[in-house]
Amino acid sequence: MVTPVFKLRVKTDDDAGWITEWLSGGGADFIISRGRKLYPARLPGFVAEDPEGKRLGLVTYDIVGEQCEVATLDSFEQWQGIGTELMLRVAESAREAGCKRLWLITTNDNIDAIRFYQRRDLTIAAVHAGAIGESRKLKPSIPEIGLYGIPIRDEIEFEMRL
Repeated sequence: MVTPVFKLRVKTDDDAGWITEWLSGGGADFIISRGRKLYPARLPGFVAEDPEGKRLGLVTYDIVGEQCEVATLDSFEQWQGIGTELMLRVAESAREAGCKRLWLITTNDNIDAIRFYQRRDLTIAAVHAGAIGESRKLKPSIPEIGLYGIPIRDEIEFEMRL
């Protein structure tokens, strides 16, 4: 099997339209993280593309002080190394910005993401039990049942010290 070739580029203002459209498929143009609304189309990030310009992945992040939060990480084609390269690029950018910690939130149903982050040396920093109930007050479109038929209840916080 031949691994597809892709390149990473900096997300630009021209990407805002498709990012908003893609996120809106989930019921809103924002995500909720620890009780805050984040608008990925407005955040810095990177886009993975194939040689013809087809979008293969996206990562967005928010730097506050010495911390970098990964807001979104999506690979539109799994098992190609896209997510890994996007995470490496964010970690590099965070270090260059003087960040000491890279962190993110996922939900308890997202077993594939939990595995992905742990295999890339992120550790579980906290489990915010019941946090999704509060998040639904800001974003009612968050489903009750998630991946693999698991009820979505908790936020799992991962971190990497930089």
